[in-house]
Amino acid sequence: MQVIGLCRFSFPALGGFQVEHESAQERSAYLYRTQRMDERFRHFETIMLPSIAAQTDPDFTFVIVIGDNLPEHYQERLFDLCAPIRQIIIQAHAPADHRETMQKAMNSVRNKTDAPCLQFRHDDDDAIAVNFVETYRNAAIDCRPLLERNKFVGFDFARGFIVRPCAEGIYANETFHPYWGVALGISIAPHIRKSIMNFAHGKINRFMPTLSFDNPPMYLRGHNDFNDSRQGPKVSKPKMMLLDAAGEQSFRDLFAVDADQVRRVFG
Repeated sequence: MQVIGLCRFSFPALGGFQVEHESAQERSAYLYRTQRMDERFRHFETIMLPSIAAQTDPDFTFVIVIGDNLPEHYQERLFDLCAPIRQIIIQAHAPADHRETMQKAMNSVRNKTDAPCLQFRHDDDDAIAVNFVETYRNAAIDCRPLLERNKFVGFDFARGFIVRPCAEGIYANETFHPYWGVALGISIAPHIRKSIMNFAHGKINRFMPTLSFDNPPMYLRGHNDFNDSRQGPKVSKPKMMLLDAAGEQSFRDLFAVDADQVRRVFG
């Protein structure tokens, strides 16, 4: 079964954001502010990319969608960071409807086979466990009869950590959060053109059978000032503790996230 991940890197979509804007131009201006882009790149480089590069099952495709109006110096920086990771495909799209654009991006890399396609969504400040692709694929194989009887089947790995990287290291708090959108996958039946991005992650169990796994921890969820989900007036403020040496080693082993690199980049 083919595995495809999707990351929207500051793509100025029409829809798909909790922060609303009147036009694609206004949204682009908001997304491409220097302060915001600098922070996104720091998280992307230290949290997201290492976990993608270190997957124990390397047989997957990871699509990064950017706006075709992303400033050239940001495009160059992004391509340089991603160049060593052969699974990554960067696609530039004009600002357009969010779901239609993401569906187009996912379908452009799908293989024409009779096997289900395993898809997952991923934010540019999050990490997945280094064995996520392997675990996801094995879970789908174990459930093959269920996949054959349904157009869509959800796979939710609900345990992980909320993290805030900074010059001191990594602050973290373990959490259990079903259908959060990170380490969450959907099996798509052959010849179905919808993608995982056609479904609101918190509501997928209304539209398909889902399986939820309580262990082991499968994700790091980034916590920072520019999270789209943190722009409302009633955002939560989780309590996080700075990782000690043992915690830092655990994060290296589980997620390939290196606290020393975090200190260098955020320092």
